[in-house]
Amino acid sequence: MGTPADLLVDARNVQRSLWPNLSSEQVLEGARRWAAGRGLRAVVVFDGRAPGDLVGERELDDDTVVVGTGRRTADDWLIDAAAERRAAGREFWLVTSDRALRDVAAVGAARTIGGGAFARELAGR
Repeated sequence: MGTPADLLVDARNVQRSLWPNLSSEQVLEGARRWAAGRGLRAVVVFDGRAPGDLVGERELDDDTVVVGTGRRTADDWLIDAAAERRAAGREFWLVTSDRALRDVAAVGAARTIGGGAFARELAGR
């Protein structure tokens, strides 16, 4: 069986797409469940620190990676991650409403999902 496609999630974008905002944990756990239900590997990227005060990447399990970008922006991290996957011929999906990010990172994505639509699915709205 091949490597699952990555679901690259712009976590803060999703988090702030609803009022009241979703918590970081809601975004992380929701993305994890959503991706697992579709046979995807969730890569949930937070500007700054991720839940657990994380800066850097941590594999939570075989199907979930959480990233805290520290001083780097999540947009820059996602642009690089998308480029790496394109270059390697690996399928990926992108979740963001950020137009500038979509213009660059969504090139070659199997699917792009808006942050608000994704947040509503996670929140059951």
